Amino acid sequence: MDYKERFIIEYKELKERFLKLENILVKYDADKLEFQPSCDISILRSQYEIMRKYLYILEVRATIEEIDLIGDDNNGVKK
Repeated sequence: MDYKERFIIEYKELKERFLKLENILVKYDADKLEFQPSCDISILRSQYEIMRKYLYILEVRATIEEIDLIGDDNNGVKK
């Protein structure tokens, strides 16, 4: 597995976790979360912001290195 494939996997895993955390925060703000987080919500909000920034950095880097994050049928190489 080359670095572009690992890059895509890392990006997709982070994006999935980011969206799950975002869903938790939306439900929390709407008072619809079905559980009480074990840590303070401010920690989760900080984590969300850092993950968002990291996703952005990966997207910029992917653009520079011509790594296709949308479809990985071509092993991450843009054609």
